[in-house]
Amino acid sequence: MQIQLHKILGVGMCYDILRRTRWDSCVKCTKCQSESVVKNGKYSINAHVQRYHCNDCNGYFDDLSDTIFSGSQQPLHHWITVLYLMNLNASTLQITQELEISEDTARQICNAIREGIVKKNLMLSLAETLSLTNIISLQATKDNGL
Repeated sequence: MQIQLHKILGVGMCYDILRRTRWDSCVKCTKCQSESVVKNGKYSINAHVQRYHCNDCNGYFDDLSDTIFSGSQQPLHHWITVLYLMNLNASTLQITQELEISEDTARQICNAIREGIVKKNLMLSLAETLSLTNIISLQATKDNGL
């Protein structure tokens, strides 16, 4: 029996992990780095993606803006699962079996993550956040309404 980690994580939890890791204590505009930002609804296509408006530069952005996840055809929970499995030194074949995706897609995601780790500290922070203990703790906190 195969455990499908990407189904255990849940889409909402993955966006919570991304927000907590990316924004830390406050959201900053991806264009001007201002902290004068307000929430601006969510997308109808993906209700988990929070949109924001910057009061300083009048720009709009969302949780995925300026990340390797932006514009991807793969959902965020697939990316998070791949990152977690890469931390466990899982092979591309194991990743394809876990996510039921092609080997080429798994390889592309792995390569993008490796490049993202070099380019952005966000990926490193996400990798640190994604220990099983933290995931279980985040879910328990969410389940208890904290």
